[in-house]
Amino acid sequence: MTIDASDRDLTWPDPTQLVLLGHPVAHSLSPRFQQAALDASGRAVRYVAHDVPPESLLDTLRALRAAGAAGNVTVPHKEAVFAACDERTPMAERVGAVNTFRHDAQGRLIGHNTDVAGVQAALQALLGVDAPPPARVVLLGAGGSAGAVLVALAAYSDAHITIAARSPHRAEQLAQRLGLHVAVLAHDPHEPSVELRAALASASLVVNTTPLGLRDAQQPISCEWLGAHTAVLDLVYRTGETAWVHACRARGLRAQDGLRMLVEQGAHAFTWWFGAPPNREVMWHALEPRPHAGAAG
Repeated sequence: MTIDASDRDLTWPDPTQLVLLGHPVAHSLSPRFQQAALDASGRAVRYVAHDVPPESLLDTLRALRAAGAAGNVTVPHKEAVFAACDERTPMAERVGAVNTFRHDAQGRLIGHNTDVAGVQAALQALLGVDAPPPARVVLLGAGGSAGAVLVALAAYSDAHITIAARSPHRAEQLAQRLGLHVAVLAHDPHEPSVELRAALASASLVVNTTPLGLRDAQQPISCEWLGAHTAVLDLVYRTGETAWVHACRARGLRAQDGLRMLVEQGAHAFTWWFGAPPNREVMWHALEPRPHAGAAG
């Protein structure tokens, strides 16, 4: 399941302004690599991050509508922008969250989701193209990013998936909306249940979609609870990678942070906005060295 220019209505005018909406957003690397891609393409478009508190989101969207702007959405606004859209692509409808938006020729707000493509690319890099699919997966968190991960995991039709979340009810609602049969457990990073410890110990793959580790050395779960052959994907990224990624690698586990997901979802967003792919080499070059921390978006 991939996302490409076929999801874009080619009658739409190209955006002349691009923004990233989130709260906070100062940490985000999206402006760095998106601006590099825009410059390399010869487009006179600026990509700017806007820190938008939740109470100001609707006013901001109205102002962006008047300007005909397009852009990306990161935490905590993905589900709120989904609700505010006049129209959504099938992928956004499937995930239940919007991380990419634009306005059509009539000024309607159109929402899309490229996070799934980002997760797919990250999983392929982590697990390998020819590796057997993971048999047992534990997903930490039940927010907008978790929905994208679950849709990406649909490619592994035989995988047994467990969602561990602070709000089991929210996790159950997410799985029900996606039509998935999953196990749901309460997640306390400090006092995991016996059931969660057992699920982690037997997991082929563990994916963190929570923000833990974004600004400090917190870890979503102890790597000591993982099995000897567990692969780890942390959607958080930060300078020198997250403490959790380092701890998992110290145990000899395959582990990757969220940077590849970030770049790939951004590349697919660029393609959707303009109908042509960006120069990925330029995007990656713009991130050397990585000076900030962030979460996918």
